[in-house]
Amino acid sequence: MPKTDLAPLYDETSARTLALWRQAPSTGEAMEGDYYNKDKFAPATGIQPPLSPALRSLLTEVNALAEGDPLADAMPLDGLHFTFLAVTLPLYQRQQRPENLAELQTIWEAYRAKPTCISELQLVALPGQLLLAGIPDEASAAARRELAQRLLRSSWRDEIQARYKNTPLPPPFWHSTLLRYRAARLPEKWRAFFLSRQQARYGMVSAPRQLVMTNYNWTQVETLD
Repeated sequence: MPKTDLAPLYDETSARTLALWRQAPSTGEAMEGDYYNKDKFAPATGIQPPLSPALRSLLTEVNALAEGDPLADAMPLDGLHFTFLAVTLPLYQRQQRPENLAELQTIWEAYRAKPTCISELQLVALPGQLLLAGIPDEASAAARRELAQRLLRSSWRDEIQARYKNTPLPPPFWHSTLLRYRAARLPEKWRAFFLSRQQARYGMVSAPRQLVMTNYNWTQVETLD
């Protein structure tokens, strides 16, 4: 998705969320489980950029606001990542490896270690989540489209389709999820947090792409490159 379409998409997404929040001031029902299985791992590709002062400050604020709230799952400072393309849902035990890993590694060889840069970082609001999203460099956007098509033609087809069952493939957003709230909608303090920072921009990130086995928030990562 070109920059001219992606930037407005972020704004439109937040606008829809704000309209929903205005109509529904309560958080709604709490989730019984989690967004993802926290005890399982998945093969995924992405970057783990260093924290700039602006991003460190933002993540520190997010974690401080989440402290003591059992429904708030905030991104730890050591977990910041931007997924290039996830391959499966969390399905594997920590030391387990997929049977068809060799094919995935062969496909990945054309994309590994190349840099991905994501600029114009901003907060994007979903009903129960806060994202940090930005604009990728053109080469990375093209590579992600190509990788998705190659995986769809491989033995990984069913797994990646299951991972993106409710999302276009490749996904349009380039983001890191800073907060997952285990309820239908964010409470007032998080809404106010977003509104006070909606117009802020947090610079850019850049790092080499990796193929890894990781837990849902990339705080436990083992490289497969």
